Amino acid sequence: MAPENFAIILAIASLIFLAFGGLAGWLAGLLMKDGGFGLVGNMIIGAIGAVTGGFSFSLLGIIPVDDLVVAAMAGAVILLFAIGLIKKRKYLTTC
Repeated sequence: MAPENFAIILAIASLIFLAFGGLAGWLAGLLMKDGGFGLVGNMIIGAIGAVTGGFSFSLLGIIPVDDLVVAAMAGAVILLFAIGLIKKRKYLTTC
């Protein structure tokens, strides 16, 4: 594969990854109470959640090849839950 084709494929794959991350973050934000962080925040949460979900599913022996949004959303929900615990703990310690 030529290097210029690799750059184009990498750019398209990155955009698709961000789109799936944004969708997964948005869906996870809907599922979780106070889980919305805006468009950019949801994209970041979804992208990190996609990695987290893929890793978690692979540890369980489940490889969701045909439904990556589910894995990304599951990871985003896990991440939002963890962020919620951290925020709640900080709130309790400052009161």
